[in-house]
Amino acid sequence: MRGVLHPDPRIVEVPPDHFEVAADDVLFTALLDGTLAVCLYDAVEEHGALLHLRFIARGSSQTDVTDRTLASDLLLLDRCVETFRGAMERGIDVQGKIAASVETGEPARQAAAAVLALIGEYLIDAGVRIVSHEVEHGATRSLRFRPSMGQLRLD
Repeated sequence: MRGVLHPDPRIVEVPPDHFEVAADDVLFTALLDGTLAVCLYDAVEEHGALLHLRFIARGSSQTDVTDRTLASDLLLLDRCVETFRGAMERGIDVQGKIAASVETGEPARQAAAAVLALIGEYLIDAGVRIVSHEVEHGATRSLRFRPSMGQLRLD
């Protein structure tokens, strides 16, 4: 029997408005289509988390990010970060990567920019060092995030 040096990790699909936390080697996946992903990992431990959020558009031509939407997103982000930190023993070097797919049009861009700025500030306040930030406009992207290696890939 031959040993495998780097076995394939289990795959965990994360739907919009959900998050997953793992303490082992996993591959988080998500389809970014008018959504964003907050990917958290520790550069020392193998723990990781992925939060997948929607950008909410209201009205036929105007994008409106309400206080309730932002509060809901922040609550889910807070729960994700707390669950992630609770799963780690030390949490020495917590890092974050943000990826998003934003609908075309200026109203969608402005709404997305507001949400991304708020999430970015929250992560900085929570002691998460943001190491990358990728925003695609008008394109659906498949996200693959392997926290144990700090790898984020968009296809």
